[in-house]
Amino acid sequence: MNGAQSLIRTLVDAGVDVCFSNPGTSEMHFVAALDTAPEMRGVLGLAEGVVTGAADGYARIAGKPAATLLHLGPGLGNGLANLHNARRANTPVVNVIGDHATYHKRYDAPLESDIEAVAGSLNGWVRRSESTADVGADAAAAVGAAQDAPGRVATLILPADVSWGDGGRPCPPVPPRTAKPVAETTVKSVAEVLRTGEPVALLLGGDACRESGLRAASRIAKATGARPFIETFPGRLERGAGLPAIERLGYLAEQVAYQLEGTRHVIVAGTRPPVSFFAYPGKASDLVPEGAQVHTLAAVEDDVVGALEDLAELVAAGTEPVLAQPQRPELPSGELTAQNWVQVIGALLPEQAIISDEANTSGLLLPGATAGAPRHDVLTLTGGAIGQGMPVATGAAIAAPDRPVINLESDGSALYTISALWTQARENLNVTTVILNNRAYAILRMELQRVGAEGSGPKAKSLLDLSPPELDFVKISEGLGVPATRATTAEELAEQFSRALAEPGPHLIDAAIPPLL
Repeated sequence: MNGAQSLIRTLVDAGVDVCFSNPGTSEMHFVAALDTAPEMRGVLGLAEGVVTGAADGYARIAGKPAATLLHLGPGLGNGLANLHNARRANTPVVNVIGDHATYHKRYDAPLESDIEAVAGSLNGWVRRSESTADVGADAAAAVGAAQDAPGRVATLILPADVSWGDGGRPCPPVPPRTAKPVAETTVKSVAEVLRTGEPVALLLGGDACRESGLRAASRIAKATGARPFIETFPGRLERGAGLPAIERLGYLAEQVAYQLEGTRHVIVAGTRPPVSFFAYPGKASDLVPEGAQVHTLAAVEDDVVGALEDLAELVAAGTEPVLAQPQRPELPSGELTAQNWVQVIGALLPEQAIISDEANTSGLLLPGATAGAPRHDVLTLTGGAIGQGMPVATGAAIAAPDRPVINLESDGSALYTISALWTQARENLNVTTVILNNRAYAILRMELQRVGAEGSGPKAKSLLDLSPPELDFVKISEGLGVPATRATTAEELAEQFSRALAEPGPHLIDAAIPPLL
């Protein structure tokens, strides 16, 4: 057994049975070894950002890591943006990065690079396999490290000669570190804060954004008057009828200031205190209201759901959560707008849908339109590195083949990783993509005003405009193997969306809407 074979066997034995790949010469023995392990599914992405984003989406839904196979340091670098998003989502991912043979590195071949330095920027786990005999143990350690609570990116560097060398040995799984229980004294101290009667905000993140955590938070809020909020970009948020409808913190600092106005205490559970997404001249970066105290109930690596349930028993014993009732908007009519396209989605969202949301400015009204829709999951742009939506939808569809996946995608972000459509076609995935085509980087038009940049004229505005030439997403999609249509009215979007959901395989709808700015 060679090193690559021992690696794949160890991954499979540890429960990692999907590998999203964009390989090169140094990874060919890994590619060949796939045929020795029928349990391992290999999924090809045409660009590394698709590979890493798909691994992120897969793990958010499957609850376990997928592997990626990337080519040397440049391949890792190409996939880094979506690994950054995975890091911010605390998603478990196992990267396998091929490298030059150990004896070849001293020649400084064109693709030679410092892979450890690139991988180190993810603040995760990094190891280089030094010998074929070590590969199995290193792979088992990587899978365990990726799943250490709350989840992280683990990178295993595999030199080519270590991969092809004989003497590989599979190793049993390494148990990951589980979430730490929160001390009883901490829970009691937070309960005392809630009993003061002063205005309290309860900010939720991580596993608290799923049913058990949401129900506990709703009980606490109902009994104490605390105002619960979801972090701005949760990795996975469960919502819809039958679940508590808890408001998310806004993206804009001004929104957060309004939401938290008058708050005297901020309790954080599974996340961090809120900060501004960017710095702005003359405005604060720390969004905790001046004079308010921050209390940490549970850090991101802690058992946040257990802490919330313990807290609920102290301050809300016998209190039932407030649950969203089934409610859908009426189907709108007329030309598509940034206001009415979300009503179409809310009216027609199917049961158990998974939404990969990268609608950006076009999706500001989406939460309200879907609050009473059937239960669904929302996967958000956790790290802000755009080009996540299509790959995350791809991975989610592989993790949950029996659930409809809906990718709500802004036109500018789509272009970063649009080759994900090819993977969706190749794998026949049930993904419906709705491109919100406003022909602009609308969010940057807004930011141009918010940062106070002076003197912007035609040159500046042209850099934020996606036409001319007009992008034809129907032709692009069809060229990548995904059937596509174009909608300019609410009626067309409703008909095309319903038809796409009813037919197996991927579909794309190019929805023409005007920009907000």
